[in-house]
Amino acid sequence: MTETLEGRHIVVTGGTGALGGAVVGRLLEQGAICHVPNAHAAAPQHFPFTAHDNVKLAHNVDLSDSAKVEAFYSQVPALWGSIHLAGGFAMAPVEKIESASFAEMMDTNARTTFLCSRAAIRSMLASGSAGRIVNVTARAGLDPRRGAGMVAYTASKAAVAAMTVAMAEELKANGILVNAVAPSTLDTPANRADMPDADFTKWVSLEAAAESIAYLVSPTNRAMSGTLVPLYGRA
Repeated sequence: MTETLEGRHIVVTGGTGALGGAVVGRLLEQGAICHVPNAHAAAPQHFPFTAHDNVKLAHNVDLSDSAKVEAFYSQVPALWGSIHLAGGFAMAPVEKIESASFAEMMDTNARTTFLCSRAAIRSMLASGSAGRIVNVTARAGLDPRRGAGMVAYTASKAAVAAMTVAMAEELKANGILVNAVAPSTLDTPANRADMPDADFTKWVSLEAAAESIAYLVSPTNRAMSGTLVPLYGRA
């Protein structure tokens, strides 16, 4: 294998989303082959890489279902990297958070990250190869004081951060580097629509986030592991 991403197989969960599209685009520029699980029967119409030769879409993949996650990863050849962008967000005062809503945040953010990380690690260990795992936590996951009004989300992202560091320590002798990025507000069309009066210049651009993730998953990253990279922009 070369010291570039040329021809390397990388999973990108959440790859059809706003950040996912930016990440997939950056990886394709570097020659990677992107395997993108999709929860639905077809890719969203806005996903620009459906017909790209180096994009392998897999439909009807529920990332909270252990069996479906294992089946998806089993068909990825020579796995080099796994990037976990799939997740969700919810805000509510703590007294109004239902048990089911809390469980949904843990499933959507923490459980999916765990299941995908586990499947990727199993594949890498079985092949005896080095690899890279990149998770996505959040600023509130690193600084819970910023999680006021979104306790369930904050707890789920804090769990992602803790898993990242623990897995990195466990796998450091195997050549598998595990890191996470922790964005503040990303500059997405959805966030602009939800917060039209905000100063968008203070937000983190999708391109900047994608560049950081692409570095962490690349063979150029030879030493960073167990790192939670703050992507806070100008906020």
